[in-house]
Amino acid sequence: MCTSPASMDRPGNTLLDSASKYGAVKLIFIYGPPAVGKLTVARKLARMTGYKLYHNHVSIDFVKSVFEFGTPTFWRLVDKFRREMLEEAAKEGIDVIFTFVYDRGSDDEFVNDVVRRVKSQGGMVCFVRLYCDPQELARRVNAKSRKKLGKLVTKSELARMVKKFNLASEVPIAGSLSLDTGSLSAEQAATAIAARFRLPRT
Repeated sequence: MCTSPASMDRPGNTLLDSASKYGAVKLIFIYGPPAVGKLTVARKLARMTGYKLYHNHVSIDFVKSVFEFGTPTFWRLVDKFRREMLEEAAKEGIDVIFTFVYDRGSDDEFVNDVVRRVKSQGGMVCFVRLYCDPQELARRVNAKSRKKLGKLVTKSELARMVKKFNLASEVPIAGSLSLDTGSLSAEQAATAIAARFRLPRT
């Protein structure tokens, strides 16, 4: 469920024990479809652990302040800043929680490159897949908190995305901790993540 730092890629290591022993920096990579609760869970986990939160819309909002949303330049810069921020955080020894809407196939190169960059700095990436029933996603998508953040907020937009992209798959590069946010509260999900990956508590 976590990729190993490059220095630990050898037979006989127990991944989490080795990471704990050598103090490997962690990137907690939380992914799932829109409205599944990624940011809510990530905020809970950040408060619980003291990890820095770099959520999906930080880079989007930053680039959108200058460039029109959806243009080639816009997406190129969003992609560039995400990769470089996560690599630099690992280089500086900063543990980070990152949220992302993952599309199987089109996003695999990005995911693989982030893993490579973090591992090259002695870090490890721990994957968390959040999911819930489609009807629950539709119920949540027009929440006021989403509108304030400029997120997708209509059932029709959500349905279009779910139809167009493969948002339910796990990343292939490593196993993921899968959590049903329809049956777990954000607090329970964050607690499960912290326990599984042996994260510190503040």
